[in-house]
Amino acid sequence: MGENRPILQMSGIHKRFPGVIALNNVDFRMYPGEVHALMGENGAGKSTLIKVLTGVYAIDGGTVDLDGAPITVGSPLEAQEHGISTVYQEVNLCPNLTVAENIFIGREPRRFGKIQWKELNRRAERLLAERLNLNIDVTRTLDSYSVAIQQLVAIARALNVSAKVLILDEPTSSLDQGEVQELFAVMRKLKEQGLGILFVTHFLDQVYEITDRITVLRNGELVGEFMTKELPRMDLVLHMIGKDLELLADLPASDFGQAGEASGETFLKVTGLGRQGSIEPFDFMIQRGEVVGFAGLLGSGRTEAARLLFGADRADQGQWQAAGGGKVDSPRQAIRRGIAFCSENRKTEGIIEDLTIRENIILAMQAHRGWFKSIPRKRQEAIADEYIETLNINPPNPEQLIKNLSGGNQQKVLLARWLLMEPNLLILDEPTRGIDVGAKAEIQKLVLALAKKGMAVLFISSEMEEVLRVSDRIVVLRDRQIVRQMTGEDIHHHNVMQAIAGEN
Repeated sequence: MGENRPILQMSGIHKRFPGVIALNNVDFRMYPGEVHALMGENGAGKSTLIKVLTGVYAIDGGTVDLDGAPITVGSPLEAQEHGISTVYQEVNLCPNLTVAENIFIGREPRRFGKIQWKELNRRAERLLAERLNLNIDVTRTLDSYSVAIQQLVAIARALNVSAKVLILDEPTSSLDQGEVQELFAVMRKLKEQGLGILFVTHFLDQVYEITDRITVLRNGELVGEFMTKELPRMDLVLHMIGKDLELLADLPASDFGQAGEASGETFLKVTGLGRQGSIEPFDFMIQRGEVVGFAGLLGSGRTEAARLLFGADRADQGQWQAAGGGKVDSPRQAIRRGIAFCSENRKTEGIIEDLTIRENIILAMQAHRGWFKSIPRKRQEAIADEYIETLNINPPNPEQLIKNLSGGNQQKVLLARWLLMEPNLLILDEPTRGIDVGAKAEIQKLVLALAKKGMAVLFISSEMEEVLRVSDRIVVLRDRQIVRQMTGEDIHHHNVMQAIAGEN
């Protein structure tokens, strides 16, 4: 790893959006011949920093030096011309073209205006073999190969455009373990060739397996730069979430009372439930009146597991034991079996912005009844008024468009929609993200009240305090696997953090 001079140096980077400071005086450097991880939770500024570096966004302040010389990057094309290329999580190539065509698209060797196909194929084979140790038929269409091979082809195209900095943005998210190792072998070879590789991932195990250096961002600011081998996993997790372990341990006891007492009656039990490329097979059960918290970093598999339980994503393996029926293959089946799901993405998977509070609240009930059995208008108004009062939705006007409400009040409307269905299991995925402290407290109290009435609640939150406060049992996920379950006195900040970090 070359330590003489950084191949890339970003200094004092500022980026602002209306009402938001996305990056505040961020420094970042990378050396030739190293794999450098960029880490941080949701909203940390990772994507913004990459988009500034690659010319998607213009910087509002700061400088970028490449190979010791200042550069200005005004577009992704300019970034490529400088020698900076990005391979994204979703392979953005043309599946109906051949491997060779994808590598050289727009830069095909020509003679007298005609593409020299034999030369194009020869160059593609040589590039793949010499740079990536990959020997495949480059005349086959890209879609005839696995996702892993498609990723390597995308890398080959990036290398053909640039030879200085390669950005890999979540490249392993759709790969199995064998394919990940193939990619890592390629990364090590490129590292030996002097390439600087910026690696963005949520998998802690992969960070410690392949990277030399780690830069951590939080809330748009630089937390620090660390040598991977010198940074304990627990310290990395604490840097990312922004909490000191001693402070967490000293948090006061909950003011909300105890979580619900499980009835002992199992509502849902799954065995070996999984989906390839999404989450490893897991076992899970929940009882009526029980609050189960899912803890883990962003990308740990919390949401993926919840979506399988609701049928929003279809499991390709596993067995179900659910009260009132068999497996759940779709949200419609889930609703029929008394399972409700409040998605973490309320803007795109929750609220209907151009409908009123009333219309959003009765949406699930109307869909369950069928569109030809409309709920009478007076009944709709009575329902809306009841839940507006119960959940303290503000403004208390059922005809107000939901898009005009605050985030916290939008979340309450979504809760009202599902509570109206009287579910047996309520899945809440980040129900308090982006809302004020008062609204958070109200939603936490509501969760505990519902559990005491016998409802099973699956509670997912990135805020450790919330999970510990409301949960009877905590399930810890890491790298898309359930790694530990805790109950009773075993539920403690330190134990949860150790499990998340992968330390015994």
